[in-house]
Formats: sequence, structure tokens, C-alpha cells
Amino acid sequence: MSAEARIVAPASSFCPHEECPDFGKVDAGNLINFGHTQAGTQRWLCKTCGGTFTITRGTIFYRRRTPQQDIAEALAQLADRGSMATVARVKGVKEDTVSAWLQAAAAHWEALEEVLLADHHMNRAPIDALWTFVFHKGEKGAP
Repeated sequence: MSAEARIVAPASSFCPHEECPDFGKVDAGNLINFGHTQAGTQRWLCKTCGGTFTITRGTIFYRRRTPQQDIAEALAQLADRGSMATVARVKGVKEDTVSAWLQAAAAHWEALEEVLLADHHMNRAPIDALWTFVFHKGEKGAP
């Protein structure tokens, strides 16, 4: 595999709609800015298929009302053995919301792990504890 093939393209550089003839074509010139969501996230329009999307599509942040930074901080606190109740109280959300973030994190664990290691300067042990917690669905008394 060439070095060029390993570069990750930003979500705003290709159409993510599988039915689009330009699906996955990086910098094909088919995307234009298309306003912002109510939360301020940039929207994009594909001129080829007419589909719209945001860069959070396919991530744990997609269609979340909580700022991305707050979700990342909450997951980092959980990884550092914080309780769901404490995290929910600190972030001003319900425990069910924190649980939903954990479920989304489980579906995107590889990318999330990279962010936690890089941006939150965490080591491997708390992250392993987080995944143990996530994959036991937050059950009390899980190993």
C-alpha cells in the first residue's frame, strides 16, 4: 500500500452517500458549504446527488446536542474510573445520556481510543478500564 493511500481524508472532502456517483471521491469539486446546524456544525451539499451531511456523520458526535468537547471529557472521566452518576451530575445531563454516549463509544472504540490517548494524555490502563465498563454495559460490580 502506498503512503498516499494511507492518508485519511477529511469528511468535508468527499460525498458519504453510497448512492452518489461521486461517493468517496476525494476533492472531486462536488461539495459546497450549505449552512450550519442549530448547534453551529458546518453542513455540506453534494452538487452531484443533492445529498447533505455534516462532518460528524458516522461519529459518536452525530446528532448529539451536547458539545463534542463535553462528550469527550465525560468519556475521559469514565475511563479514569469516574462513576456514571458523577459524570452525569458534572456535565448536567441524565445518566441515560451518559449511557448512550458509552454505547456510541463502543461502536467507535478505535477512533475514540486514539483521541483519548492523544488529546487527553491518558495511558492505556484507564482506557482498558473504560472498555471493560462499556462492554459490560455499565453494570455495577463488573470487573
